Amino acid sequence: MLNYIWLVLLVIGILVAAGKDITQPLDPTTQTQYPNLTRVTNDGIVGSAKKAVELAIGLIGIMALWLGVMKIAEQSGLIAQLAKLLKPLTTRLFPDVPADHPAMGAMIMNISANMLGLSNAATPLGLKAMEELNKLNKKVGTATDAMCTFLVINTSNVQLIPATVIAIRASAGSANPTEILGPALLATTLSTVIGVIVVKLLAKLPAYKKQLEVA
Repeated sequence: MLNYIWLVLLVIGILVAAGKDITQPLDPTTQTQYPNLTRVTNDGIVGSAKKAVELAIGLIGIMALWLGVMKIAEQSGLIAQLAKLLKPLTTRLFPDVPADHPAMGAMIMNISANMLGLSNAATPLGLKAMEELNKLNKKVGTATDAMCTFLVINTSNVQLIPATVIAIRASAGSANPTEILGPALLATTLSTVIGVIVVKLLAKLPAYKKQLEVA
């Protein structure tokens, strides 16, 4: 389905770019009746691809630095300590998951890694958590309350160190790339709290309760 959506967006973009000047006379500079389409293909696509490569290369240094710092935090046991601190909260957020189940450990480690900006380490932990949660699923193919809650938290996770955003700001020439630490912490905390509240409220709707009963 997603492939069809992207295809439709691509076709619409091409048609809009071409259709804007379809009634205009031949452009003397580009020798084409569709200067907007030329700008989209040459300036837009090619130019954006070039900027993407430049940005990616610019991120290598700062990302290597942050990943090194985060690796030290991981090896020193900081993430494990953070996981212990989160355990009382996660047992309340996921009442259907036993405290000693492997899914709980994977979720805690995923959340902890995301909080410290270890997105590369968090991804396999998130996949492992979903795999373990699916083992507790009575109806395979239908997301459980725990799965939905974990997905919301994983998507809007509280960011103590938004390493990726800091790296992008640094590569873009920001004078103080770390000044977004406070706003990022506030924004991600609010988004996580609101997301958890919404998913818990939706889980209480009769339609979803009926699905669980059928399962």
